[in-house]
Amino acid sequence: MKGAKSKGESKKADAKLAVNKKGAATTKGGRKPAKGKEPKDPNKPKRPPSAFFVFMEDFRKQFKKDNPDNKAVSAVGKAAGAKWKSLSEAEKAPYAAKAEKRKAEYEKTMKAYNKKQAEGPAAVEEEESGKSESEVHDENEDEDEDGSEEEEDDE
Repeated sequence: MKGAKSKGESKKADAKLAVNKKGAATTKGGRKPAKGKEPKDPNKPKRPPSAFFVFMEDFRKQFKKDNPDNKAVSAVGKAAGAKWKSLSEAEKAPYAAKAEKRKAEYEKTMKAYNKKQAEGPAAVEEEESGKSESEVHDENEDEDEDGSEEEEDDE
């Protein structure tokens, strides 16, 4: 038989596939993420919607009022696409303006996010601790008074 593997060869191949190197990051399914792909940060701001998606927000509300028994998402999308194509540039302008405004806000939040990321994980841990700086300082002062943390020299 051509290309047939003996029992010993298939076990070796399976063992090689099952090897997980130490320190290798794995995804939820136990596999390593693809090259260049890092796990998504849940704190990262979402990208702003385009002018069409801003239009869709308004269109969905109107479409639901006009067609209360139509539950198909595809029908809403097709109707919105047809309506968007039929709009003139002047009619699209308010949606484009809203989209630009959201894009400007997104860029500000991304700058703040990137700055926070550049400061490093230590800054994030302090921020997430849930205690204000005054509470942390109060705890440190209490420990100093008890003498449990630091001892003062009376020279």
